[in-house]
Amino acid sequence: MRLRLAFILTTLLIVAAACTQPQDTQTQASPPPPGSGLQGEAESLTIYSGRGEDLVGPIFEKFQTETGITLNVKYGDTAELAALILEEGSNSPADLFFAQDAGGLGAIAKEDLFVDLPSDLLELVPEAFSANNGQWVGISGRSRVVVYNTKSVKEADLPASIDGFTDERWKGRVGWSPTNGSFQSFVTAYRKLKGDAAARDWLNAMKVNDTKVYEGNSPIVKAVGAGEIHVGLVNHYYLLNIRKDEPGITAANHFYSNGGPEALVNVAGTGILKSSRAQKTAGELIRFLLSSEGQEYFVQETSEYPLIEGVEPLPTLPALSELDSPDIDLSDLDDLEGTLELLRQAGLI
Repeated sequence: MRLRLAFILTTLLIVAAACTQPQDTQTQASPPPPGSGLQGEAESLTIYSGRGEDLVGPIFEKFQTETGITLNVKYGDTAELAALILEEGSNSPADLFFAQDAGGLGAIAKEDLFVDLPSDLLELVPEAFSANNGQWVGISGRSRVVVYNTKSVKEADLPASIDGFTDERWKGRVGWSPTNGSFQSFVTAYRKLKGDAAARDWLNAMKVNDTKVYEGNSPIVKAVGAGEIHVGLVNHYYLLNIRKDEPGITAANHFYSNGGPEALVNVAGTGILKSSRAQKTAGELIRFLLSSEGQEYFVQETSEYPLIEGVEPLPTLPALSELDSPDIDLSDLDDLEGTLELLRQAGLI
């Protein structure tokens, strides 16, 4: 059900969106009048968050404590929430959308439902990590990696690219999560770089090679550590977070440096809805998330990359500037509907 909602405004989506609409927010009035800068102030905000409460709940609590502004947060899957916003349109009760990846943000920006963010806010992060139309901004960074079992696999034996995992010798040894938003953004990047036909061939070949399916990145990492599989396709921070509770886990991350889709550096980010009448207040939250305090939170608590100057990533990580991410505009990852169609054709969702 969840994946059928994503970016496909069918009858099922309309019914599901109506059922999942937040109950603790008032009906939204018409959008504020056009003008320069953000409009409206308020003592509360409604946030649609594609990031889990365990990850961002504490930083939201910090903001509430420090400002006195109440945050009403609806947590859910990024694609599901994006589809809900698309259905709600100018009547959305959400003030701000906090997405797990740039693809979800791009889908909303593509329909012109975000406001233009102030330039001084956009300038807090490198240009590559905000929308080319100025309607969303990255909050934290994450790199695609291959996590591998250090007892079963030598790093030198990993294939030179993601395509190598279709080889017979990796049959049944690899794990992935086709329902995961970050994986879907990776597939979208693959499509942009190599074309739909190549992406379809890779997905089918991986399926034929008995790639194991998991519900998310954390289960993949744990399966790798347990030796259930030998390799997993995930984001870098899942292993680091699991290692906090399981320091002896027999797994390591491999960062690709080939400029391919397997080296994608994506962002979790946010945008302010045009329908919001609390745009200035929403801007305050974004500034807080991009402050030194906010960025240190994402470094220490979620093991992600900070995006502002003056805050360093964890010392165990390669510098963001050292990662050989593909030459792709993150705004171009908005065609998740096309990716979902490929995944359906491959029988993966």
